[in-house]
Amino acid sequence: MLLSMDLKLTRRTLLMGAGSAGFLHGGAAQPATAVNFEIPAHACDCHTHIFGDPARFPMFPGRTYTPETALPEEMSRLHRALHMQRVVIVTPSVYGTDNSCTLWGMKARGANARGVAVIDEKTPASELDRLHKAGIRGIRLNLATAGQTDPAVGRKRFQNAVAQLKGRNWHIQIYSSLAVISGIRDLLRTSELPVVFDHFGGTEAAAGLDQPGFSDLVELIRSGKAYVKISGIYRLSNKGPDYADAAPFARALIGANAERVLWGSDWPHPATAAVPGRKPTDISPLLQIDDGRVMNQLAVWAPDASVRKSILVDNPARLYGF
Repeated sequence: MLLSMDLKLTRRTLLMGAGSAGFLHGGAAQPATAVNFEIPAHACDCHTHIFGDPARFPMFPGRTYTPETALPEEMSRLHRALHMQRVVIVTPSVYGTDNSCTLWGMKARGANARGVAVIDEKTPASELDRLHKAGIRGIRLNLATAGQTDPAVGRKRFQNAVAQLKGRNWHIQIYSSLAVISGIRDLLRTSELPVVFDHFGGTEAAAGLDQPGFSDLVELIRSGKAYVKISGIYRLSNKGPDYADAAPFARALIGANAERVLWGSDWPHPATAAVPGRKPTDISPLLQIDDGRVMNQLAVWAPDASVRKSILVDNPARLYGF
């Protein structure tokens, strides 16, 4: 049954020692709008995060922001409202290469969860084996949150990741700008591992369809050399709550190759952008996005139910091994 407005979580304060900062608990948004189209069985939200109690899951000292908590039970409430059974939990940058909070969230969802981890060149093969047994099916290269836009850096990190994952049935997920995608497209075209781009590949709606790099992204999707997540819509558009200026980009990507498109909520919507006067260790309140209303845009972008099934069910099952 859809959640009604009275089930929307109220914000309450829970102090959890992290220096002198207090951690707000309960800031993770819940849908305020009912889904208005039929969601197929086994639909998957392919991009989410869990932020646990920092006393149990300490954050990376070099992080660029500090989110409020967002717990597995809150995520389950979200997915009951959206009629989604499966989920992919992605380790966020605030944990560095510590994937324990992601694994905790995956365990809470059981067989319906898969994960994407963050590793570095020091991560041993034995740890990759352990992560695979727990349901991890890929790694994330997060260049965007740190503001890294140098294609040379992206090239080196991608090459290192390919070498480290050789022989594994995993994929490489990249959060970057279109400039980085264009700068390494030769590597992407010949990659032996599937590649997944976060959040529309770093597209900016205001820059238009002819912005540099978008055609490269579309071509990679069309050729089947990469997947793209039509997720985090508020990251490419500020025209909420329906983000109509994002629709041409979603349609272009779906039209290029619907079998290489994934949908993700990006719940709990961390506010990763720097704010003047806010230190990385200060609490960055989670963004209040109406995921029901955002999800309803999928029916606008893809009116054909069979195309939506590919995006929500078939493509995730193939990529993540559900």
